[in-house]
Amino acid sequence: MAVAAGDHVRACQLLAPQTRRQLEQDERKDCPTAFASQDLPRTRGIREVEAYGRQALVRLSGDTLFLSLFTAGWKVVAAGCTPRPDQPYDCLIKGA
Repeated sequence: MAVAAGDHVRACQLLAPQTRRQLEQDERKDCPTAFASQDLPRTRGIREVEAYGRQALVRLSGDTLFLSLFTAGWKVVAAGCTPRPDQPYDCLIKGA
């Protein structure tokens, strides 16, 4: 919702701490400005959620997100992810 609404401040609040730091470091900008420059796919709703303990994979129509459970709740550790045959997902936003 935050991404679709263009609310990059809120979108940054949804990122895991290391993912946020990595985005800022890669782009050499504060998180909201760096987030705005990402070419994330447009989505139209959740298709599937798979949870494995403190980790989750959320498949949206047009995107895949990876989440981890932190003390403050679920946070996005990777976004803009596309599957690759026999390889890890390729993600636009991800932590180190």
